[in-house]
Amino acid sequence: MQAVLNYPKIAVIRPQGSLNAANALEFERDMTTALAQNDVSILVVNLAAVESLDSAGLMAFLSAHKLAISLGRSFRLCAVAPSIRIIFELTQLDKVFEILDGEVELTAT
Repeated sequence: MQAVLNYPKIAVIRPQGSLNAANALEFERDMTTALAQNDVSILVVNLAAVESLDSAGLMAFLSAHKLAISLGRSFRLCAVAPSIRIIFELTQLDKVFEILDGEVELTAT
């Protein structure tokens, strides 16, 4: 379903297709596993290849964000297409998540 790339202290997850009720638990488990690694301080989810997102997908993001905070880690989204970004804006979750334009911004943070 997705590729997980590891940089020093940064884990990047790249989901593809739809993030919905059918795969939200698996997606949440992947994010939880990445956050639980001792050498990871930042989890970035690259949404460039995500075509659709429903409430179950949003809940997976919120769960991972809550875990990241409890572990003292950073959780970021990047490369969010306008059709997906509008979902974050309508739900006002764009104020909750740090949303980057692309992975290149990681070097500046």
